[in-house]
Amino acid sequence: MIAIDNTLISENLLEKQFVCDLAACKGACCVEGDAGAPLSEEETQILEEIFDQVKPYMRPEGIKAVEEQGHWEMDSDGDFVTPLVEGKECAYVQFSENGTALCTIEQAHRDGKVDWKKPISCHLYPVRITKLKDYDALNYHKWHICSPACACGEKMEVAVYKFAKSALVRAYGEDWFEKLEAAAQLWKDRPSEA
Repeated sequence: MIAIDNTLISENLLEKQFVCDLAACKGACCVEGDAGAPLSEEETQILEEIFDQVKPYMRPEGIKAVEEQGHWEMDSDGDFVTPLVEGKECAYVQFSENGTALCTIEQAHRDGKVDWKKPISCHLYPVRITKLKDYDALNYHKWHICSPACACGEKMEVAVYKFAKSALVRAYGEDWFEKLEAAAQLWKDRPSEA
């Protein structure tokens, strides 16, 4: 682990390679799994505030899920998450003509309707944050549905932390990311073990 300010960063973020390949996976991370996208308490309030601006981008099934379950819900672990449509995709998902899952919140953001891009957990993926007493632990989440992203990252030689740069800057700031880059260079230049 690498310590920077109040974070502990797994070396997997420096070692593993990853670049989303939406053409291959079709946004499966927005559909697969047993719960919606993780949310902070602050993000639950944001979802409530922006719903009217995001709603025109949503599918009827997603709107119905939000109306029945709420803008967010608690999962079996007591964590805040986005609601799901019939236990499957995130309620805030729409599908393109070729079946690719797309985020309606992100589309509303691109169109200038809302200032918030999307939940930070979605933006950061495959980086997952675990809140500890004094630190945030940043780990790489390996998921079989992201095999195309791993292959793409290896081909392009892009480390996880570089892929997630804009999200990491959003979460921790530019200065923090510069420290991470410096630490990554030291890690890369370390003497190899014989």
